[in-house]
Amino acid sequence: MARAKIYHAPGFVWHISHRCHNKEFLLKFIQDRKNWILWLFKAKKKYDLVILDYMVTSNHIHLLVYDDGRRDVISRSMLLVASRTAINYNNRKKRSGAFWEDNYHATAVENDKHFLECLLYIDLNMVRAGIVNHPKDWPMSGYNEIMGNQKKRYRLINKTKLMQLLGISNFSQLQQNYEYWIKEKLTSRPLRRQEKWTEALAVGSKNFIKKYQKTIGIKVHHKIYNDGEGMFSLK
Repeated sequence: MARAKIYHAPGFVWHISHRCHNKEFLLKFIQDRKNWILWLFKAKKKYDLVILDYMVTSNHIHLLVYDDGRRDVISRSMLLVASRTAINYNNRKKRSGAFWEDNYHATAVENDKHFLECLLYIDLNMVRAGIVNHPKDWPMSGYNEIMGNQKKRYRLINKTKLMQLLGISNFSQLQQNYEYWIKEKLTSRPLRRQEKWTEALAVGSKNFIKKYQKTIGIKVHHKIYNDGEGMFSLK
């Protein structure tokens, strides 16, 4: 069963990552990546999941969502998407056994520059991996939906919430800004994997980290790391 390693809390943006079992490339075929997106669309319809960005790679997924306070929306959505993707794959391949790692990981992200950094980090995943040179060349991501390079049928991203969190009121302006932000990142290579986005409990300012700790009442051993430029992570 797909479940989070931490508790969700209302009012937070969450970066969710989930790997295939034993890091196998079980999503290497485009039909399986499309199937994951289809079930994410169904989860959005069924539970009204607030999706801000997504990325489907060959062995893991990234999902950026907002918790608006409705109980268990995120966990139920993840359960639906993970279970149906696994069932469809195993039935087609006449396979048995786990498809996903037991737990998906969720990281709380502050709604400011940290949110933008996370958004860009997700969409540049396959560029970092050396698979493509630009996010537009990997169709299974939120980048193409934001930039209008995708069919309207299975739109996933809540553009109103996305613009609100980025402080932008016009969608055309969002597209222009996002294209600029991506270009800026691409010219500042090398791009590197940043473990905080998939391993930390929270990423943001020091005050945000303290707010997060207070909200969910963490009682386990933890440590705050200073990642530089006013960015902290809780691990």
